[in-house]
Amino acid sequence: MSFRHQYLPHTDAQRAEMLAKVGVPSEEFLFRDIPEKFRNPKMTLPPALTEMDLVQELRTLASKNVVPGEYASFLGAGASRHFVPSVVGALISRGEFLTPYTPYQPEVSQGTLQATYEFQSLVCLLTGMEVANAGMYEGASSLAESALMACRLANRYTVLMLDTVNPHYREVVRTYTEPQGIRLEVVSADHLSLHEDYACLLVQSPNFFGSLEDLAKLRQETAAKGMLLVVASDLVPLAMLKPPGEFGADIVVGECQPAGINSSFGGPYVGYFTCKEQFIRQMPGRIVGKTVDTQGRTAYVLTLQTREQHIRRERATSNICTSEALIATSMTIYLATMGKQGFRQVAEQCYHKAHYAASKLAAVPGFSLVPSGTGVFFNEFVVRCPLPPAELNRQLLRNRILGGLDVSDQVPNGMLVCVTEVNSKAEIDTFVKAASSAGAHR
Repeated sequence: MSFRHQYLPHTDAQRAEMLAKVGVPSEEFLFRDIPEKFRNPKMTLPPALTEMDLVQELRTLASKNVVPGEYASFLGAGASRHFVPSVVGALISRGEFLTPYTPYQPEVSQGTLQATYEFQSLVCLLTGMEVANAGMYEGASSLAESALMACRLANRYTVLMLDTVNPHYREVVRTYTEPQGIRLEVVSADHLSLHEDYACLLVQSPNFFGSLEDLAKLRQETAAKGMLLVVASDLVPLAMLKPPGEFGADIVVGECQPAGINSSFGGPYVGYFTCKEQFIRQMPGRIVGKTVDTQGRTAYVLTLQTREQHIRRERATSNICTSEALIATSMTIYLATMGKQGFRQVAEQCYHKAHYAASKLAAVPGFSLVPSGTGVFFNEFVVRCPLPPAELNRQLLRNRILGGLDVSDQVPNGMLVCVTEVNSKAEIDTFVKAASSAGAHR
């Protein structure tokens, strides 16, 4: 069976020339190692539709989707629902932002560089850190890169991580560290034992269960052993809480999704990465700097590029290939729109609404709060349910409510509930009433 070339522009003569150049008689010969029965499997596809029928079919399928706002959502665990002002989508849809790829010759695009510079500046302000890079893929890979960086800085190759870190983050860290020969140990805060062989301690605050960790105590304990303290945090809590940088954290990373980025079924997102200035040479990714040109005008330049495509491989710190510039710009526009006080109000609403929901649920017979870390939580908390959370969520769904995440594998009958500024008091009350009814009829 010969191959068809419906969309390839090469002529038969050009293909023959290429085959002769590589020394093979035919294209089929290139696939000879694949058993013949697997090369062109018979596909049982329905008859082709006309364009008009296809559009109607797609509309029918699309109508089955849940429209945001029709269901009250209490899902979090790393991706949560927040209000995104319409100006964010309007601005990043402009061609200047939407179409450019990662700038390999950035000096020709001062606007792109300025947007990245503003992103870095805002991240430093929120985290209390000295330098930030142009962005990472998302929060999980940011944390993984921080572990590699800490090992380079400390010249030690064992990493300690608290078990309250998001389990997905833990798996990504393990994926990054194992091929490098780095040992990863995961422990609970109650059984934390530090010694000089560890490069760093990785913590998340607020942690996966929503609670704050005692960063002051952890900073003191890690410093005594010559270890680096790495803290992961979403940006919204930092609008009202003391930032990790003020606790003396060496590296602070996290996810920007809650700040102006729709959940989008899990991505694309953008992670941030910050550290103390003394560690800047080991930071992965890129850094945009601000200077003046020969005429005294403000100019933005790539000050640091540490990936292997830019410098000698043995000196590279990472092979991250993009700064997720468009998504970072979304966050930058969001924060510029909300302003300092507006963003703090978002954080305060998340905090107070979550505590209202927790108090109401805790008062329902059969439900109880499960403390974690310091016991102080921000906008997520774990509640132990009188019935399996999977069953509870099925009943909540009948009331047009997306319940919390089932964490029964970590807490018996545990549900991780997330409350943000978009959850109204009426939604919370309906959620509690529906949960109470489900629990009473278990």
